[in-house]
Amino acid sequence: MFYKLALCFTGNTVIFVDMNIEIWSVGSRNDSYIEEGIQFYLKRLKNYCPVSLVIIPPPKRSGNTAPEQSMQEEERLILNKLTPHHYLIALDERGKMLSSPGWAQELQHIMNAGPKTLVFLIGGPWGITRAVKQKAQKTWSLSSLVFPHQLVRLIMAEQLYRAFSILHNSPYHHE
Repeated sequence: MFYKLALCFTGNTVIFVDMNIEIWSVGSRNDSYIEEGIQFYLKRLKNYCPVSLVIIPPPKRSGNTAPEQSMQEEERLILNKLTPHHYLIALDERGKMLSSPGWAQELQHIMNAGPKTLVFLIGGPWGITRAVKQKAQKTWSLSSLVFPHQLVRLIMAEQLYRAFSILHNSPYHHE
């Protein structure tokens, strides 16, 4: 299901774009305190755009499963889930670093291009394969630090809310 989202350009021009945002994350379910924070931001984001968190359960692993094998199995799950209407942004610590206003501006450019679904991908514990990165239209970094995947989900939800707040001139973000 797609919703109408009003986007404001510089000046007084307003356009309408159909778009959903999905945060895909390979891994297990969230701990309750993380889930509470994510839901807090997803609820606030409903005022701007429908955003959902999609947990991709990791493949079954044994104690001697090689990281490369795990990554290949995760790659298969991710690529099978991708469709032509997805605009994929892979999150990787070696990706493009942006400030919060820079994030909002990039998000605005992507929305102006009119994808049906914008997907932010949080890879598994070993990262994202080259093949998945090649499918991504962009690779962004939230930080040069490495965070637990559950925390990245929460940070993503907050940064999306911050970006929309910046685009709509709400008082949430302060310079």
